Amino acid sequence: MHIQTEFCQRKMQCTLTARTWIDYIEFMGLPIVHHPHYNAELATGHRFPIGKFRRLAEILLEEGLAGPAGFHQPDVSKPDRITLAHDKTYVDQVLTGQLPIKITKDIGFPVDESLVLRALCASGGTVLAAELALESGISCNTAGGGHHARQHQGAGFCVFNDVAIAIRVLQQQGKIERALVVDCDVHQGDGTADIFFNDPSVFTFSIHADKNYPTRKRPSDLDIGLADGTGDADYLLELRNKLPLLMRNHRPDLVIFNGGVDPHHDDHLGRLRLTDHGLQARDRFVIELARSNAVPIACVVGGGYSRDMETLARRHAGLYRVAATFA
Repeated sequence: MHIQTEFCQRKMQCTLTARTWIDYIEFMGLPIVHHPHYNAELATGHRFPIGKFRRLAEILLEEGLAGPAGFHQPDVSKPDRITLAHDKTYVDQVLTGQLPIKITKDIGFPVDESLVLRALCASGGTVLAAELALESGISCNTAGGGHHARQHQGAGFCVFNDVAIAIRVLQQQGKIERALVVDCDVHQGDGTADIFFNDPSVFTFSIHADKNYPTRKRPSDLDIGLADGTGDADYLLELRNKLPLLMRNHRPDLVIFNGGVDPHHDDHLGRLRLTDHGLQARDRFVIELARSNAVPIACVVGGGYSRDMETLARRHAGLYRVAATFA
């Protein structure tokens, strides 16, 4: 289902310099998933920049990346889908507002009604993005990447692990058998590794800052922990040396790519030194590798914590600009 927002009308009134580029995007149509409830209320100054999701959607519409029909809107995930990846007791605690204080502290913000709704919509969004990727080859969600949410609890600003939920839903429906998770967020994907531990049908790959959160890391199938200050060249070399072999050996039916921008050198919670150019080269390499192997790829937004909201949202938009060239 598509939605139109006030931003769609604003987009149609914009004067864009690269008209041929916009014509190309609107004709080809990159499927992008978004829901208004990706935005929720947090205390002013909270480290989790929740306003970036609304601004990112505005930018994608202003640039024509969402296409003339607007975004695909996901359904709110039902509990029976969430429990494919998470323990039922934890899910019930979230949905009834009875989370233990310790888990709430681990998550990092109060899990109130609006943030529960956001988590359910984001999970539904990644499920829909994965389904659209199977149909069209590539798609993007403007939320997602909750990779610290483990089987039994959330953590690190992640209530539910939308990537794990999407994979389990598609496996249950018989749409895929094998998946590859390419997690390029600056923080190690411990929750995803926990959920798929000892599951040969899902290969978890995480490239991250080794000394960053989480302190205790749950081993992925392959982890690349980088030293503080690693820049574009060394980062991209690691990707180019490892990912093609994983693609050949695992033979996935679907890739889910966490394209977090927190490896950027000015990110508040990162420890690496990637540039805008380096992030763009990373995104292009991952997406091109999947598409050249005829493997559908669904992209999720991942982390990004720069204090300047406008700069941060535009940095996230880089993933969608790259993805659109493969639509």
